[in-house]
Amino acid sequence: MCMKPLPEWNKEALLQSPLFAPLHPILANFEVEGFPTLQDCNALLASCPSPIAVQSGARLHFVPQVSGKLPFETQYEPRCYLKGEVPTRANNWHDLLNALVWLTFPKAKAAINARHFQALKENRQILMKEGATNDVASSSERGAVRDVNTLLDESGVIVVYANTELAGLLRDFKWKELFWQRREQVRPQSDQQAMGFYLIGHGLYEKALQPYVGMIGQGLLLAVESEFFSWALPQQLKHLDSLLADYLATAEHCRSTSDLSPVPLLGVPGWAADNDSATYYDNTEYFRPGRRA
Repeated sequence: MCMKPLPEWNKEALLQSPLFAPLHPILANFEVEGFPTLQDCNALLASCPSPIAVQSGARLHFVPQVSGKLPFETQYEPRCYLKGEVPTRANNWHDLLNALVWLTFPKAKAAINARHFQALKENRQILMKEGATNDVASSSERGAVRDVNTLLDESGVIVVYANTELAGLLRDFKWKELFWQRREQVRPQSDQQAMGFYLIGHGLYEKALQPYVGMIGQGLLLAVESEFFSWALPQQLKHLDSLLADYLATAEHCRSTSDLSPVPLLGVPGWAADNDSATYYDNTEYFRPGRRA
């Protein structure tokens, strides 16, 4: 099947999409007519109320990507951690969306980057002790920790809940009960809302440019107080950023892909034009029952 070409830059369309809601505050500040450039991203970064830094303390900035085989310190994750430099390709949706997620969830993105860097550094040290050449020791092969953090970074969706029953339904793949029978509790901005979905994966945002049945996010469930759902979006995002960063600061968290739960995103009320009927959730090819007890 041929992939459709990605759409042209259209800020208004993105501001109308509920899947892009976490990026709406930063998107609203983009005053550009054509596809945003590297300079546009850095200008937006410079306009942030507080400087954004990675966990090494280096100030964040977006830089052109360098191709070819690179030494360890200039590979993507080490370069980001050590120098605060995020390699960004021009006219590239994937990299633009990555920049927008950095601007929206800076602490969480820095925490993900730090975990990648530490895993790479530890692996390199082990290989060097075993006598590997510098080229082999500098390879960026992924282990379990990098696998789960890559999934979170690319396809992650933060699932917050103030009702443990709803979290149980999601973990147990009880989609119709969650999205239809408990609809008002998972509907965004409902007076009864007790669960919310916030995309953080920039690869997932790229898919959301052209949503399709079959689109799955990798959900990380985090508990919040019920008051969270009455807050304005900027306050919610700031809280989520700190909440996820603190969660990732614990070494035992996100060490296995089993820590993430699949989420059929077009089941979220209002996230698909036709999900307002019970029969929509009978599609077991999309709303799969899963294998968990």
